[in-house]
Amino acid sequence: MNTRRLFCLAGAFALAFASSSYAQDFTRGRVTGLPIPRFVSMKAGKANVRRGPSTTNRIDWVLRHRGTPLRVVAEYQDWYRVEDVDGEGGWVNTALLSPVRTVLVQQDMLVMRNAPASDAPPLARLEAGVIARLGTCEANWCFASVDRYDGWLQKSGIWGVSQNEVRE
Repeated sequence: MNTRRLFCLAGAFALAFASSSYAQDFTRGRVTGLPIPRFVSMKAGKANVRRGPSTTNRIDWVLRHRGTPLRVVAEYQDWYRVEDVDGEGGWVNTALLSPVRTVLVQQDMLVMRNAPASDAPPLARLEAGVIARLGTCEANWCFASVDRYDGWLQKSGIWGVSQNEVRE
């Protein structure tokens, strides 16, 4: 096959790909109509993260913790392209994910407080890597639950919520 024909085929493929449902407008998911990006969590205890949105695509890595927060960056049929806290991404079947919001503690010994203020009494100290269920969020604070503790965490110490996100 000559180079010119190969170039034309590549251009036609790129045009078809860009106009397909694979392409994203980065404001609303074409499948769900929900905002992109957005956060979800792992419903399953194990999920294969694949190169593409199909079980025939190669598995790049495996998620192994129920409740892990993930950022959805694209949708295609029954698949979400997700990213983890480190920005690593891939495609996961939607059946393995939940809309229940969780956050990952990033700051070691993050203080959970009984009110959304730096001078509020501490309730607990959370180690980096702890997963908490997300509740309401204000400008700089989010209410979260971990085991038997419910309290406020500074947004700067967690991942799984946008810094400008407010939740009621």
